[in-house]
Amino acid sequence: MTLAAATNENLANISNVLIYSAMAVYTLAFFAHIAEWVFGSRSKVGRTAAALTGAAAAAPAVMVRSKQGGSTTVLDRPKIVTRSAAGTRDVPDGPGAAGGTEKGDLYGRIAVSLTVLAFLIEAGGVVARAMSVQRAPWGNMYEFSITFSTVAVGAYLAFLLAKKNIRWVGLPLVTTVLLDLGIATTVLYTDSDQLVPALHSYWLWIHVSTAIICGAVFYLGAVGTALYLFRDSYENKLAKGGRPGAFATSVLDRLPSAASLDKFSYRVNAAVFPLWTFTIIAGAIWAGDAWGRYWGWDPKEVWSFITWVAYACYLHARATAGWKGRKAAYLALIAFGCWLFNYYGVNIFVTGKHSYAGV
Repeated sequence: MTLAAATNENLANISNVLIYSAMAVYTLAFFAHIAEWVFGSRSKVGRTAAALTGAAAAAPAVMVRSKQGGSTTVLDRPKIVTRSAAGTRDVPDGPGAAGGTEKGDLYGRIAVSLTVLAFLIEAGGVVARAMSVQRAPWGNMYEFSITFSTVAVGAYLAFLLAKKNIRWVGLPLVTTVLLDLGIATTVLYTDSDQLVPALHSYWLWIHVSTAIICGAVFYLGAVGTALYLFRDSYENKLAKGGRPGAFATSVLDRLPSAASLDKFSYRVNAAVFPLWTFTIIAGAIWAGDAWGRYWGWDPKEVWSFITWVAYACYLHARATAGWKGRKAAYLALIAFGCWLFNYYGVNIFVTGKHSYAGV
């Protein structure tokens, strides 16, 4: 074995160790997120206090000095309610997973810190894998999977860094990442190897990187959409005088309002849709260079286009009077389902020019 081959093998082993280490830290983050929800749900007093504090902050008092006698009267400023879209309820956002409690918030901060640590370790594993093969680490499904989960966590942390209220994504995200890495390291694992000739192109960096970014953001949108459906049902039941169960009240009451979840999902999907369009165009240009044709109705190309059509229908539905709300949300989940099938289903079960699964 040459020195270069031995070095590459060592880097591949380091990558594997880092990925498994990241899984261990993600597991700790998972339990910390669970603790945030559990301990946050135990103190209704804390949640009530947080709600009252929020109401007080939104409605500061006004000092009015009387002209007669110079006395001062304190008047309450009317609470300002921001109206949501037509046909939706004006419901305030919940206090978050911590439930407005100090103990729950502590576990939440620990969970985020562990997620940051796991993200850095996993990113190191991806870089080590790239160094071991001396190319972009996207040549097979194993490499795509570890990169995808890294980018998904990175997008979540970027939203937190931008002071966006999406810590509620933490638990489903970490759970999904653990499943993704578990499948990657067991079912999809492939030893480091060089690319097939068709993939030797700078378009690999452009086309696949944008596909990974799109998938990560589409995933965040899908989580928001799924939670929107649960929260919307919860709000509907309350509006009709129903009494949800203790578990539903404990969990769903702390989520953002259905209107906020719907808005979040729509915005992230709409923001990344042009990038998905570019991904398909870049893939077509790459196909022209590699195979001498821009479009050949390969299964991967077909399902990429189906995914594009599904998200286009969702975005159009949001602008159509009779398709807002739950109907549009179902379309968004179907669109993300198309993206998932395009990745797992087409790569594993369908034979085509994009069959680089390595499993």
